[in-house]
Amino acid sequence: MKPERVFLPFPEPLVPAVFLARRQRFFADMELEDETRVVAHCPNTGSMKGCLHPGHRAVLWDSRDPRRKLRYTWKAIDAGEVWIGVDTAVPNRLAEAAIRAGSIPGLAGFDTIARERPLGEASRVDLLLSGPSGQCYVEVKNVTLVEGGAARFPDAETARGRKHLAELSARVAEGHRAAMVFVVQRGDGQWFEPAEDIDPAYATGLRTALAWGVEAYALGARVSPKGVEVTRLLPVRGV
Repeated sequence: MKPERVFLPFPEPLVPAVFLARRQRFFADMELEDETRVVAHCPNTGSMKGCLHPGHRAVLWDSRDPRRKLRYTWKAIDAGEVWIGVDTAVPNRLAEAAIRAGSIPGLAGFDTIARERPLGEASRVDLLLSGPSGQCYVEVKNVTLVEGGAARFPDAETARGRKHLAELSARVAEGHRAAMVFVVQRGDGQWFEPAEDIDPAYATGLRTALAWGVEAYALGARVSPKGVEVTRLLPVRGV
């Protein structure tokens, strides 16, 4: 059966802008169409390598909430040939919707999907799938870096990411299933591979986890000024 279309629209109203600069982790300077300059919330704590293009078009969500410190939230940027989704809250929702729609056949056959369940000591897993065959712990990662057709993760060293790999391996050792889902929030990724030059320890950790039986899936997505749509599963290489 053909998977259902999975499209997550950005919240309305959306406001076009021009990206100027990122300040610290959570602040992005933007210029609106009327040339007003605003500071938007940046919902991405990573390095955002490959995403920061001063002078390029961006899309903001306007909360219209006077109680918020930052009225606008940055959702996507035009990198020239593709739009990139910068909101790290999107991948979890997109992965869950894709699993429900059958877009990841390897994760089909589960009756329930629960969010944010305990994974290990002081950690929580993004999605916990449950069904007659047992449980599958699913950790979701946001991928915005593409180089030479390769969608690469991480874009900076991540001790937290390595910890998650070890905890998923531990769940497999207990007899459960576990999986990594890398959500590529841009349409030019042709395959996925770990960014070994950026974080060799993570690349090693991913290979070790897969050797233990942790599964890995890469979910390709197309980003537009309106939202993010799942396109296909990408090959996973370098592991």
